Amino acid sequence: MVHIGVVGFGHWGPNHVRIFSSLLNSKVLMCSDLSQDRLKAIKNLFPSIGVTADYRDILAKKEIDAVCISTPTSSHFSIAKEALEHNKHVLCEKPLALKPDECRELETLAKKNKKVLMVGHVFVFNAGIVRLKEYIKNSELGTIHYAHSERTNLGPFRYDVNALWDLAPHDIAIFNYLFDSCPVSVSARGQKCLGTSHEDLAFATLEYPNNILVNVHVSWLDPKKVRQITIVGDKKMVIWDDLDNVGPVKLYDKYVEKTSVFYETYGEFQLLSREGSITIPKINLVEPLKAQNQYFIDCIEKGNSSEISDAGKGFDVVKTLCAIQESINKRGVPVEVR
Repeated sequence: MVHIGVVGFGHWGPNHVRIFSSLLNSKVLMCSDLSQDRLKAIKNLFPSIGVTADYRDILAKKEIDAVCISTPTSSHFSIAKEALEHNKHVLCEKPLALKPDECRELETLAKKNKKVLMVGHVFVFNAGIVRLKEYIKNSELGTIHYAHSERTNLGPFRYDVNALWDLAPHDIAIFNYLFDSCPVSVSARGQKCLGTSHEDLAFATLEYPNNILVNVHVSWLDPKKVRQITIVGDKKMVIWDDLDNVGPVKLYDKYVEKTSVFYETYGEFQLLSREGSITIPKINLVEPLKAQNQYFIDCIEKGNSSEISDAGKGFDVVKTLCAIQESINKRGVPVEVR
């Protein structure tokens, strides 16, 4: 039994407490939050869980093996570092930190203390995304031309980070997972439509190895909630829609064929679109957060690193975010992902 302490009971904290409390091999012993109202809510929902306003009480508790961090982004690095220094395993919500160097420091500390350090890139545990990975790995789509993601809604608005840092970590983590690499360069534009100090929308173009272009659109200012990815190959195309519970993945047998057309004096190519059937595979709709947290517990029990979503993956996402932010600040100038 892995004993858990949850730091932060805001948007995602209650979900983590619920999941860890339901798993057979984990148990939540304590939860912390700065809000007294939230601490009361914890006691009402989970009477057996201890509460505190100071997360350091969790770190000091020897019975607690691991810490789940679901606090504002700016606090991720400092709390994760303290937790690792107290020899706790750590599951930290995305992004792991605000600077790539901070991610590397946490990674080094985790390896030194032989602790699992995992980032909450929950969508790489989504069954639909895993199916996309299988299609790419098995060359079902052929050579990938480009991909497009849209993650929009009217709110919720945040005041600690902009829409890029709030939403895009999901899509960057997904594409890094699908293509087994991080972008080599990015170009992006953002806008502060609401007049705050944070961009509430962004359009980013990411260049991956093998000439794969990816467009990422994130926004807090859209009339419709959208969580969708399109991937176009030279054999087939696929769309993933996270909000479609019936058929989240649709595989299109569509492609463009190049045929030779010969005339008396010269030959030329003619492009023809080929339309086939649409396949909707059966996807086992397991809650991604449950799959993620179970994987975290399994890594602790087996002594394995959290390879699917470890600190290295968190580093790749953060350095990509920093490059995109730099491009936004420079009004779209291409920036290498260093």
